[in-house]
Amino acid sequence: MSTDRIRQLNDLREKALEGGGKARIDDQHAKGKLTARERIDLLLDPGSFEEIGMFVQHRSSDFGLEKQKYLGDGVVTGHGTVSGRPVVVFSQDFTVFGGSLSEAHAEKICKMMDHALKLGVPIVGLNDSGGARIQEGVVSLGGYADIFLRNTLASGVVPQISAIMGPCAGGAVYSPAITDFVLMVKQTSYMFVTGPNVVKTVTHEDVSFEDLGGATTHATKSGVAHFASENEAECLETIKTLLGYLPLNNLDDAPVVKSGDDPNRAEAKLDTIVPENPNKPYDMKEVIRAVVDRGEFLEVHELYAPNIIVGFARLDGRTVGIVANQPSVLAGVLDIDSSLKGARFVRFCDAFNIPLVVFEDVPGFLPGTDQEWRGIIKHGAKLLYAFSEATVPRVTVITRKAYGGAYDVMNSKHIRGDYNFGWPTAEIAVMGPKGAVEIIFKKEIAKSTDKEKATDQKVSEYREKFANPYVAAERGYIDEIILPSTTRRKLIRTMEFLQNKVDSNPKKKHGNIPL
Repeated sequence: MSTDRIRQLNDLREKALEGGGKARIDDQHAKGKLTARERIDLLLDPGSFEEIGMFVQHRSSDFGLEKQKYLGDGVVTGHGTVSGRPVVVFSQDFTVFGGSLSEAHAEKICKMMDHALKLGVPIVGLNDSGGARIQEGVVSLGGYADIFLRNTLASGVVPQISAIMGPCAGGAVYSPAITDFVLMVKQTSYMFVTGPNVVKTVTHEDVSFEDLGGATTHATKSGVAHFASENEAECLETIKTLLGYLPLNNLDDAPVVKSGDDPNRAEAKLDTIVPENPNKPYDMKEVIRAVVDRGEFLEVHELYAPNIIVGFARLDGRTVGIVANQPSVLAGVLDIDSSLKGARFVRFCDAFNIPLVVFEDVPGFLPGTDQEWRGIIKHGAKLLYAFSEATVPRVTVITRKAYGGAYDVMNSKHIRGDYNFGWPTAEIAVMGPKGAVEIIFKKEIAKSTDKEKATDQKVSEYREKFANPYVAAERGYIDEIILPSTTRRKLIRTMEFLQNKVDSNPKKKHGNIPL
């Protein structure tokens, strides 16, 4: 081969690596943002990236675009490894047309998504895009739809992770919304269907980019973002940690690691963590960290609906999904947001063969006109549906309250929970003692000369009968009452027993979850 041809190839590669040019790269850095290629380098194992489509260019000639062509057309695509495991990745380049999506840009992404589905490997999208390339009109919109379709078809087949690394507007937000996990970076990434200027024109609201669609907004208010990172390096590190808990696809098992943590380890502090006063809160995260390997817990949706906790951990080296009520926030009550958060997480774990561990301390569903009018009935039913549908191994530990319909919903034996344990502090009843007494003994208390004393006496009787797990254990609804300190050993042994579990749902195209 002639040196001229080699030189030509090397020159083109160097040109492609320049993206939109030094000035735009410097501008990207000035905003506290990395370039598309720098992000890939931080995400993937060193030297593992194999680029596909480096020389692709757009094919548009309208509005002078034929004079503005860049190799790669604003997105870097390829495959590599994270901790030695394969992934497909695309990283949008904001230095080229603001990362806007063209027909060719979309084709590159779709090609990699097709590869991911055929090979059964996760898809990681690093999004930094102003939306559709306006100059291309409908073909750019068609490109988005092509991506949306692949997101949908890949859902539940391979894990899909979206990192929002800059402004993502219009159609650019819907692909991430379909994926399994969305990560955002504080102060530099935004998601919105319409930006602040359009909002002001239409609704006359004055709102900043950050308040309308920033990382904190979506991590706390909308629940669109599962993780809000302080910077891009932290965001990419979180993706790597997350991938370490997940299987490559829905036919694979999550990786098993050597935890170095004794599977028989007992935690004496758990024997006293539940307060004597049933109305006093405690932190369920302390329970989780005491039980899981090395106290390591990757919490998902940490800032959204904190009255329920979801996330990933390991028990004797094997990945489990944790769902837990949080007594220190709204007493752990289930409301609309927590039901949605829990249901989505449960369905993800079930799709990817990740066993579920539930820590339950729930006083019921949140009452009130706001919840009722906004549909707590149908939204609460989503969590019920998700647990009922799940066929992965499912184990519940009732630490304290399990009241009313919330007892049923939180992976009870009645909806195919495999093993249900109770601590001696477990209380399983239709409702709390005071509320129950005021209904059951309403007339008797009304006739009493000392209503307060009569109420307290009946509450004491009710509590003695129901504020314990033994009635449920007599019925077989609780499989075993365990000492809290032995919870880790009990869960590990139970999960080992259940690891070859086979269960199925009736044959159907799909169910009709109450959306």
